[in-house]
Amino acid sequence: MSSILEVNIRRGDEVAFNNNAVYCIGTGRLNLALRHEYHKQLQKVQDEIGFKYIRGHGLFCDDMGIYNSYEQDGIEKVEYNFRYIDMVFDDYLSMGLKPFVELGFMPEGLACGEQTIFWWKGNVTPPKDYDKWASLVKATVSHWISRYGADEVITWPMEVWNEPNLDVFWKDADMDEYFKLYEVSARAVKSCDARIRVGGPAICGVDDERWLKCFLEFCSANSVPLDFVTRHCYATEPAEKIAHYDYQKLCPLDYIPNELQVSREIIDSFPAYKGMEMHITEFNTSYSPRNPVHDTNLNAAYVAHLLSVMGDTCASYSYWTFGDVFEEQGIAFTPFSGCFGLLANGAVPKPTYLTYQFFSKLAPTAVARGDNYVVTKGEEGEWVGVAWRFVDFLGGLDEPDMFIELSIEADNGEYFVADKLVDEARCNPLQSWIHMGSPAYPSEEQLALLRECAQPEVTTRRISVRDEQLKLNILLSENAVYYFEIKKITPETDRGFDVERVPGAS
Repeated sequence: MSSILEVNIRRGDEVAFNNNAVYCIGTGRLNLALRHEYHKQLQKVQDEIGFKYIRGHGLFCDDMGIYNSYEQDGIEKVEYNFRYIDMVFDDYLSMGLKPFVELGFMPEGLACGEQTIFWWKGNVTPPKDYDKWASLVKATVSHWISRYGADEVITWPMEVWNEPNLDVFWKDADMDEYFKLYEVSARAVKSCDARIRVGGPAICGVDDERWLKCFLEFCSANSVPLDFVTRHCYATEPAEKIAHYDYQKLCPLDYIPNELQVSREIIDSFPAYKGMEMHITEFNTSYSPRNPVHDTNLNAAYVAHLLSVMGDTCASYSYWTFGDVFEEQGIAFTPFSGCFGLLANGAVPKPTYLTYQFFSKLAPTAVARGDNYVVTKGEEGEWVGVAWRFVDFLGGLDEPDMFIELSIEADNGEYFVADKLVDEARCNPLQSWIHMGSPAYPSEEQLALLRECAQPEVTTRRISVRDEQLKLNILLSENAVYYFEIKKITPETDRGFDVERVPGAS
């Protein structure tokens, strides 16, 4: 038997809901932004969703060319080249995106060791000379101020490094060494303009509670600048690797919210930091760029739930990533490779892309909210909502469908209803790609078809309200994400147009 959920909304109802879904989006390393396919995907994302900030790795990696050293008269000298980073940031800003700056990784000429991460070899060792590191940070931030103006640059948050609590991202996961890096970096940023906001420690998972406490103790005890706290979170267990792919069991829906609540409580336990912004500068279901879950409707429904609750504790939460031009484990062999992106290569929207598009359209005031839905009301009296149903097939399926019976206290009259539905049957480009034989290099014709298969089912209708109760029945199958908007209308009819005489018009 299907479950039925009744939701009643009265006039004047309001509930707490911080919708920060489109505050920030992640990207791969910044050098990828110089590619045409990357630009096309990001432009589509901005046109159809519209994020405010973007964050990526590799600002100081050698492929961006900022740090350069040479020898003159037996003395090592340093010069900076901002050509590529200007191209990247100019492009971001032209699309309405501001950088959420990550200060890292280490230029080879400044690194104290040879340890690297990823296929593109980002150096993760400390600087051999902290004064030169500070000079690099100062020169870069000063260049941005000169190019874009201080009033613009002070709106760019700056985060120090990436996941230093993991030894693959920071040599030996050396906590004291990271604290030194953070202090030097934060003071270097502030020396350019004290209004620029800087934060960390960008931790993820392992030993995160101890790291966060120790970091806050260090900043507090040493009066180190700290304007916000950052961390990352993912929701899968260890991976089973099969050839190019990683398969992982998803954690329960409350795993990430509970983890973030603990971090929130740690921050608030420090009087100086109580209420300080916590930014999740990376999150997703799986931490692997080779997990097919990212391409599924299941992922879309799981993320819909996260977007409905993460604002309770966080100032922002940045989905990792917007697209699949991405090379942490090398170049993907197929367009549906399990990579992180909202878009598959070929600019094919994955189901989670639609989840973000739906949340981006929610109105500012929430009037109802539950485990499977959010309903908002706009300034012109319209209602806009999202509903979802996550079903982990590996855990068994108890009920085939869920019904939400929505009843809204409303003025009598005529209403226009538009709804969009994404589920396993109606918007599943991964399945369509498999149906066409899983081509590794699909033709443009095949990609065009996949893009068509990636669209939600759209329906419209009119509702007449006579008893001040507007009824909307929502049917959710497995891993469905549903969007609706309801607006009161005054019907207009052209002279002589008779709906009853036009087949299919009524």
